[in-house]
Amino acid sequence: MTIQITGKNLDAGDAFQTYASDKIHTVLQKYLERVPDGHVRLERERGQFKTSCSVRLTSGLLLEAHGEGGDAYSSVDSAAHRLETRVRRYKSRIKHHSSASAAARRKADTEARDYVVSLGDDDQSEHDGANPLIIAEGQRNIGHMTVSEAVMQLDLSEAAFMIFKNAAHGGLNVVYRRNDGHIGWIDAELSTAMKSNSATVSNHVD
Repeated sequence: MTIQITGKNLDAGDAFQTYASDKIHTVLQKYLERVPDGHVRLERERGQFKTSCSVRLTSGLLLEAHGEGGDAYSSVDSAAHRLETRVRRYKSRIKHHSSASAAARRKADTEARDYVVSLGDDDQSEHDGANPLIIAEGQRNIGHMTVSEAVMQLDLSEAAFMIFKNAAHGGLNVVYRRNDGHIGWIDAELSTAMKSNSATVSNHVD
């Protein structure tokens, strides 16, 4: 396993790199049979240190955790604690996600463009009715998975939402974090099917 340690606008020294690598390795080794590669990024913002961990599991799931602290070491301790909580919660299900059926579905995953658009007051009138001003562009994976797998993936990550293709019918679904701490699920395909069934019943009655 290789843990890449980088600093954003600061130098992540050798001592911190060793500490962070050992910390993350210890957490993952405790719960996973094979420890995957990962990335740890350290940054400082408004006097606080922030550590972000990202690990791509062999199953394809993305495991993420974020921690903050008054110094670099306490921030990585916080991130490692959250990482361990997430891995422990889903340990048995992570192994199940590595099944042949899940692997077969991942072959049908697609990549979509991911844009960040500007919403400044000065730009609103200029771009109303036209394409918005794009300030960043990336890639987002849209995977084939069950709803429970999508909920698990979202809970393993730091993302606010996730788009996926429902393994039951292939339609686009969304899971997202609610303000009350629960996870919401949007299935437009299900609504379409219900309307179609309702129309069929209505025509049959007529």
